[in-house]
Amino acid sequence: MSDPAAAPPLSPDAVVVAARDQVSAELEGESVILSLADGVYYGLDGVGARIWELLREPRRAAELLDAITAEFDVDAGTAWRDLSGLLADLAARRLVEITPAA
Repeated sequence: MSDPAAAPPLSPDAVVVAARDQVSAELEGESVILSLADGVYYGLDGVGARIWELLREPRRAAELLDAITAEFDVDAGTAWRDLSGLLADLAARRLVEITPAA
């Protein structure tokens, strides 16, 4: 697995979407994801589950940030740091596809 810290910084204009090689479901407020690439199950709850729900459609990272700061009690700086880390982790596990800004 690649090191998320080695990934280039996420741009607010980058487009992110759930990868095709996964199957996911909502279960009691948690998103359960099966990676078809490695056969491993992953789980996201709380804010992570909400982000996963938003990733069913391609979205700019800035849109995800706006949704999180509007729906949860978090400042934009903290939200961006946590969102960037989560997306890097999901990308390293090939659960999301990130298209850099043009």
